[in-house]
Amino acid sequence: MQSLAITWTLGSRGWAVVKVADDQGEAEAVASYLTDAPEQFLYAVARLILGEEETRAELEAEPQVYRWFFRREGSVVDIRVVLADDVQAPDSTGSVVWSGRHTITALARSAVRAFDRIDHEQGEEAYESRWGRPFPRTELEALRTAVRSHQRVTAANDDQRRPPGARAHRS
Repeated sequence: MQSLAITWTLGSRGWAVVKVADDQGEAEAVASYLTDAPEQFLYAVARLILGEEETRAELEAEPQVYRWFFRREGSVVDIRVVLADDVQAPDSTGSVVWSGRHTITALARSAVRAFDRIDHEQGEEAYESRWGRPFPRTELEALRTAVRSHQRVTAANDDQRRPPGARAHRS
């Protein structure tokens, strides 16, 4: 799997640029505060961690829309970012601006890092002032909780597969 990086950068009031990149390429999506794009994105990733096989998030760029489609197969997620003409356009339309295949853990970590970076660099008050909506603390913490739960389940499954007497090496 390639490395995955997601960054959310707040621009002028009410606008953000979301960059997604891996070893195969990168793309930028634009988001407007008119919709709850950060919340949708974080909840979509949390739902995947918790076992949902398909989900999506939408970033409105007025009038265009960037749709993030996630399809999970086991521990791997196929991600497609599609640019459609407007929010009324069917999901089957638009052009793929980026796609990648990454572990669910890599996706979740990238999403958490993106919002942790904003929180660390700007703080919640500055975020709200620039974005026009409150920082998505509830959604970020829900994703963080889902990641911890996923890690516990994965560790327990690994322990069950280990032969009797074998010791786990954890770092």
